Amino acid sequence: MFKDRIDAGEQLAKKLSSYKDKENVVILAIPRGGLPLGAIVAKSLNAQLDVALSKKIGHPFNKEFAIGAVSLNNIILDDNIEVSIDYIEKEKKRLREKLKKRQAQYYKNRFPIALKDKIVIIIDDGIATGNTIRVTAQLVYDQKPEKIMIAIPVAPKSTVQKLRNATYVDEVVCLETPFNFQAVGQFYMDFDQVSDEEAIKILEDFNS
Repeated sequence: MFKDRIDAGEQLAKKLSSYKDKENVVILAIPRGGLPLGAIVAKSLNAQLDVALSKKIGHPFNKEFAIGAVSLNNIILDDNIEVSIDYIEKEKKRLREKLKKRQAQYYKNRFPIALKDKIVIIIDDGIATGNTIRVTAQLVYDQKPEKIMIAIPVAPKSTVQKLRNATYVDEVVCLETPFNFQAVGQFYMDFDQVSDEEAIKILEDFNS
């Protein structure tokens, strides 16, 4: 469906063109894979660009399967998960240590953009369970923005519906909701990992 993240970012930017040149729009990219798309969308809309820092909580027997997500201030867990409270507490502590380090990397020379009264568009390169983006939306909601949007190239239909039902999300834009969804990468011809160094450089270059 997408050649690479640049192609996906350009397609998202076209879909969001009604927000071009509005003064209070902030693009909030989820590192690391969301940053190449976020930079393209922010440039196209003439908007500000920042990052949202959160990490998924993996299942104890399959770390790739997200059972929740954590930010520096919030935690969200899937309903009906049979995982011990002890495991959740340990993971929360471990992931928050990682997030503190990542915050120090991404905000070496600047402060996060204040999101109060802003139209915040949260962008990632695609989502599976949606847990990471949901905890990000909760984090943004606490800052009292004017509007919270989620914009992604690809996601399962059920996840998009779950996001649309969330009280703290005003709008969801998703380009494709394929039936046979297994992983985000299957819908990209080129889905190379984005390193922290690359993501930080994209952010710094945009804001320089």
